[in-house]
Amino acid sequence: MRPLGWLLLGAIALLVIEIAAAGVALMSAHGWSARAKPTQPERWLARAARRAAISRDAKARTNPIPNTPAVLAEARAHWADHCAVCHANDGSGEVPMGEHMYPPAPDMRAPLTQDLSDGELFSIIENGVRLTGMPAWGGGAHGSEEDSWKLVHFIRHLPHLTTEEKLEMEKLNPKGPEDRKEEEEEEKFLKGESAAEPQPQHHH
Repeated sequence: MRPLGWLLLGAIALLVIEIAAAGVALMSAHGWSARAKPTQPERWLARAARRAAISRDAKARTNPIPNTPAVLAEARAHWADHCAVCHANDGSGEVPMGEHMYPPAPDMRAPLTQDLSDGELFSIIENGVRLTGMPAWGGGAHGSEEDSWKLVHFIRHLPHLTTEEKLEMEKLNPKGPEDRKEEEEEEKFLKGESAAEPQPQHHH
């Protein structure tokens, strides 16, 4: 091997050792808890992982699904039911699940996402992103690709989401037992129903 090659190899090895040492120091100081905010190198790695998740031919792919009001409404309902738990209805990621991921869910309205091509967004939805909480939603299921292309249209629409659309989506978000019970009680109240009065007990 030429001297230049050895020099390059040595520089790479030194860099790897420095990164490993920094990781050990970080673990010693803070542990591997996901409570801490990601460091700058970790944020860089997450972005690099997202870039690596995009297939080479994805950038040039165009969305085969027409962007109609019906398609957007279907994608909006899909997002509210499947994606909002991590990304929020408005794509901000400002929900407990999204905020407590490591790294946190990105703001889908920001240029870092909106500047991606339709094909790149589709690739991320279908294939997921390693080292993050983004799962792969593809896999050959019937209609999965069509659903992913529709979601691409909705992601483009996120910066322009209206208040009415957000309110509509809230009705479609998955509900826990407490939420469902509260809604049932509110519905009974609006219908004029009330809890049965306790019957007095007669003692003999």
